[in-house]
Amino acid sequence: MGDPPSSKGRSNSQQPTLFEYVFTSLPMSVLHILALRGRTPKPKRSPHDSPCMFDEIMEKFEGSPSQQAVVRLLLERGFSVNEDGRVVSGGIEIPDTQIARELDVDRRVVDSTTDAILADDDLRVIFRNISSIPSLRDLAPVLDLTVLTVEVHEADESGIVATVTSMIADRGVSIRQAITEDPEFTDEPKLYVITGGPLPGDLLTDLKELEFVRRVGIE
Repeated sequence: MGDPPSSKGRSNSQQPTLFEYVFTSLPMSVLHILALRGRTPKPKRSPHDSPCMFDEIMEKFEGSPSQQAVVRLLLERGFSVNEDGRVVSGGIEIPDTQIARELDVDRRVVDSTTDAILADDDLRVIFRNISSIPSLRDLAPVLDLTVLTVEVHEADESGIVATVTSMIADRGVSIRQAITEDPEFTDEPKLYVITGGPLPGDLLTDLKELEFVRRVGIE
């Protein structure tokens, strides 16, 4: 797809792969997107596997890097596209000019991208249903919460979240939120577990000894 300007007028109204269970700060995990298409994700991909859903989405805009940038931003921020082709967060409209300014692209690129999304049956379902999830991670110091960061060797390995959260629960520590980064958006995805209290030292030692764990940190 190219970056043709849109001349169309618009009205101003209007749980088991990244880790087994998917808690995510991203608007919608690849698992959720696949579910909309009635597909079952594979635990791991090889070069011979079919492309993942994120790749399929980006391929629809392979002729336009600027449109791909718009699509990536929508996915990362949890912005959806309403029936009028406007970018929104919940019911709040995000002006095309602000998106264009952040990405350093022409406003018409944003406009043509949302037009293309609504014109595609698969993309329309995905981007009409994306929503963002508030994260407690940045608020943890203010709320006196603890943030456990777990880095792993293979993010596609199953059972990681289940194992880590079970170990925390076994110590009697309440979990306020668990967040995973999607490997489609970062080279080294991490698991963040926000707890209601401090974590005992022996738990950190036990976590570091798990085969799939590369590094453990506390904030």
